[in-house]
Amino acid sequence: MIPLHGDNPTRTFSFVTFTLIIANVLVFVRELSGMDAFVHHYALVPAALVEVQSWREISTIFTSMFLHGSWMHLIGNMLYLWIFGINVEDAIGHFRFIVFYLLCGLGAAAAQVLVSPDSIVPVVGASGAVSGVLGAYLLLFPRARVLVLVPIWFFLRFIYVPAWLMLVVWFGVQLLSGLVVTGINLHGGVAFWAHVGGFVAGMALILILEKRRVKLFQ
Repeated sequence: MIPLHGDNPTRTFSFVTFTLIIANVLVFVRELSGMDAFVHHYALVPAALVEVQSWREISTIFTSMFLHGSWMHLIGNMLYLWIFGINVEDAIGHFRFIVFYLLCGLGAAAAQVLVSPDSIVPVVGASGAVSGVLGAYLLLFPRARVLVLVPIWFFLRFIYVPAWLMLVVWFGVQLLSGLVVTGINLHGGVAFWAHVGGFVAGMALILILEKRRVKLFQ
């Protein structure tokens, strides 16, 4: 299922989500002018982070969140961020959303490094932090409707599904894929455990914010 639109209005303009999307696009445009060198310097490499020798390795936890491997990688992450991020930002506030987003990315990086501490493959993408947004959305707006594109053989079907169904299926796919693949192999791949870690971090963080009068299950 590919999400296309969330049927869940916001009360305020989600300028943090919009700014994050613009930042990701600008960084990717910068990548195109020197992809290999730029990614090598700012991407998170699990083995290098485990054997940390300078602050640069630590900083890659956050800089890697703004790097992407292709236009499709970027577009997919930004689509999810826009559809689900605007409502999470609206629910918890702009400043808290910035902190929340970065902490979800931190949780995603920690999960991936724990699973594959000796990997030398660069980990890039906003998907870990965005996964945290999905985890928060599941607890905040499980009954909201999401318009999704469902490929069925040679046909495409557009249907509305409850957010909880789409997100539970999405998380299940990431978890199952992570168990099968067990991290990124030496030839590259998808950081499934970063997705799982980010999603769980988002659920945990929103429970903390809930104590500050953020309503769950709206």
